[in-house]
Amino acid sequence: MRRTLLGLAIIAALIGSAVAAEAACEDTTSKGRSYIVCRFDLSNDSLALYWRGADGTPLGSPSRLAQELGAQGKKLIFAMNAGMYDKALGPVGLYVENGRILHNANTRNGFGNFHLKPNGVFYFGDGKAGVMETSRFLKARINARFATQSGPMLVIDGQIHPKIQPDGPSEKIRNGVGVRDGKIVIFAISAEPVSFHDFAELFRDHLGTQNALFLDGSISTLYAPPMPAIGGWTTLGPMVGVTEGP
Repeated sequence: MRRTLLGLAIIAALIGSAVAAEAACEDTTSKGRSYIVCRFDLSNDSLALYWRGADGTPLGSPSRLAQELGAQGKKLIFAMNAGMYDKALGPVGLYVENGRILHNANTRNGFGNFHLKPNGVFYFGDGKAGVMETSRFLKARINARFATQSGPMLVIDGQIHPKIQPDGPSEKIRNGVGVRDGKIVIFAISAEPVSFHDFAELFRDHLGTQNALFLDGSISTLYAPPMPAIGGWTTLGPMVGVTEGP
């Protein structure tokens, strides 16, 4: 009898874990556009940044990340690309992993989305998280356990980035991140091509984040079983992941 009850308890725990993982992500629409939104509470969820594997080479994909974490007894329940990277799959801006600065902040001017200033930093650790303009983040000297720089900012103190125009013609699959209440991390990825302005409005008006950061465009990738994967056809640089396990 005791063995039967123990077995039922284990099965119930496994089912509950699967339901919790699935419930973290949901389909949503905003102004007629489709998105997948995933919410995690740093009070309970184990969030981290990942770049290189045990052999020192870039992991490159959620599937390899899942394998490496599985060898450590952890289960990857969510992964997404976490900022822009160069041809060698290295971060192009600030990148902090487990308290170590592996790439310094990039404050240079240039072309492309990363340099559409102000860009920003997504940082988290010790149950807290935030999204902040790069210059403000550096001046604040925040000692974050994890941080990744990308750009542009989508929402800045409740206002859409001043260089993101409502009539912008470019529409692509896009992903980004915002934070609410200093600990609720909200990731979003479009399920169809959308403009920068539509994507920024999602975070400001639908998700209620006062600050949000663009992570990337065409290479945007989502791993959140049992939901269908998005992307995965290109090799990735740094990734953000959520795990179950010790």
